[in-house]
Amino acid sequence: MAANLSEAPPLLVVTRLECETSMAHSGQKLPQTRISGQIVIDELIRNMELGRLEMGYSILLPCLFSVYLHPDDFARLAGVQDLVKEDAKRALGARMAEWNANKSVFRRGAARKQFRIAQNDWWIEFFSDTEGAVPPGDVEIHSELNDVAQPGYRGAKTTLIEREPSVRLETVARDRKSTRRMAEKIFAEIRYKDDSGPQTFLVTQNEVSIGRGGEDLWVDLPLYASDEVSREHAKLRRDPASGAFTLVDNSRNGTWLNGRRLARGSAEKLPERAEIGIAEVLKLSFEARK
Repeated sequence: MAANLSEAPPLLVVTRLECETSMAHSGQKLPQTRISGQIVIDELIRNMELGRLEMGYSILLPCLFSVYLHPDDFARLAGVQDLVKEDAKRALGARMAEWNANKSVFRRGAARKQFRIAQNDWWIEFFSDTEGAVPPGDVEIHSELNDVAQPGYRGAKTTLIEREPSVRLETVARDRKSTRRMAEKIFAEIRYKDDSGPQTFLVTQNEVSIGRGGEDLWVDLPLYASDEVSREHAKLRRDPASGAFTLVDNSRNGTWLNGRRLARGSAEKLPERAEIGIAEVLKLSFEARK
């Protein structure tokens, strides 16, 4: 049975460098690490590796990262944060693609599961630690598997040096809420609930592919559900000139619009609000934004 994110227990992971651990055990003073963009990226990848959640048909990876630095380190990286974020997203995506291409990471004889994220992109934000919790030369990363509405921690917490994460979860929730940046203009939103829990997908492009996806098939809106949902089940299209939406069914088991089954392959105009049925397994609530 696929796991439900709302039932997933909190996961606490503390990571550290091997050389620093041995020095700490010998009683020697830990050297101060000079934070660099590469160190932050390496720790983001390690956090993603430790925070993954295996489900029935896929393995979900953290995709929302709050990165806390000592104020001095935050100031030193302030001018290059956007570049670090850009490189980090590329590195995270490359690692996920590497896992999906590497058959050796899957158990022999077990069904192959795809590594995925619950959002349509990675979200990374830097914060200056104002509570004296993060020492100079350290980085504390809090991640979540998805932007869930209910309170609670769903990802992993990691630090670079040997200590327990000390930034309070209330602080993380407050900071994330105040700094979540909406990307481009949002044309519509789609709300639904699949095996990964309640979800909201923001439509910021003129074409959105919807389905389970696969090892060799990327979809914009991945649905974590049974194989009754096709790999590319349906496609949502927006006319840039008029702003009108259409829906095309590409599936084996059908797509419904407000209770009426669509003809396969033909484009159907969407009203501003609509209920989209996916193979009689899931229902997506669509709402256009003006």
